Amino acid sequence: MRSFRSALGFLTILPVAPRDASGLNTARVWFPLVGLLLGLALAAIEVAMQAGFPVFTDSHRQFPPLLSASVLVVALVVFTRALHLDGLMDCCDALLGGFDRERRLEILKDSHVGAFAVVGVVGVLLIKVSALVALPPAGRIWVLLLFPCLSRWTMLMALDLFPYVRPQGLGTAFVARRGRWQLAAGLVATLVITVAATGFWGLVLLGAATVAAWLLCVWASRLLGGVTGDVYGAVNETVEASVLLLAAVLAFAVSETLFEPVHMVAW
Repeated sequence: MRSFRSALGFLTILPVAPRDASGLNTARVWFPLVGLLLGLALAAIEVAMQAGFPVFTDSHRQFPPLLSASVLVVALVVFTRALHLDGLMDCCDALLGGFDRERRLEILKDSHVGAFAVVGVVGVLLIKVSALVALPPAGRIWVLLLFPCLSRWTMLMALDLFPYVRPQGLGTAFVARRGRWQLAAGLVATLVITVAATGFWGLVLLGAATVAAWLLCVWASRLLGGVTGDVYGAVNETVEASVLLLAAVLAFAVSETLFEPVHMVAW
């Protein structure tokens, strides 16, 4: 279980990673499962807030939707220690503010934050919160369960299918031993989780997440000559926001019960 502990310790705030880095080169196969665990934590928080904390209140009033959505988004940031948001901010500055490959790679190493980074991270967080507010309460549980899994599947895809641009970097250990079996195993696990959680419409979300991540990696590869650890983080954050946004649009355009278990049985 060394590789699973490596994935869990790297992607979350939990102090469970082995002391050595020997499990990192196969840790990516566990990324979708770690995403599912994050989704379970968010779903548990949502259930508690929907229950209204009756121990502390006289009635079963629910949290206000905006407050609930904000708590969930902040909780995910805390659970992941803002690792992926940092990558998103660096990529916004580098890919949007750099004018050649060398300058973009230099910006990615710079610890300072520019205007593009601020606008990018605020925009992504606003989309996440707004999309969660727009989701109907019953369907929100299942989307919360699924979207961290989908975003981490796309990081696995990016790790296996796109060249790593730096000889040394945060992502080097993860790509040291590439193998298509890890990509295949991650895809199978993601498909099983997706169908079990949200049925047919979950597959739509999976397809959209994969396409969004692919396009972002292609764009980054053209500008940088490959991808970096920051690009992986940007992929995760972009896909999370995209999946939540698409789920909210589908629930509004098709049916408010789209992601509820009863509706999934009908499909």
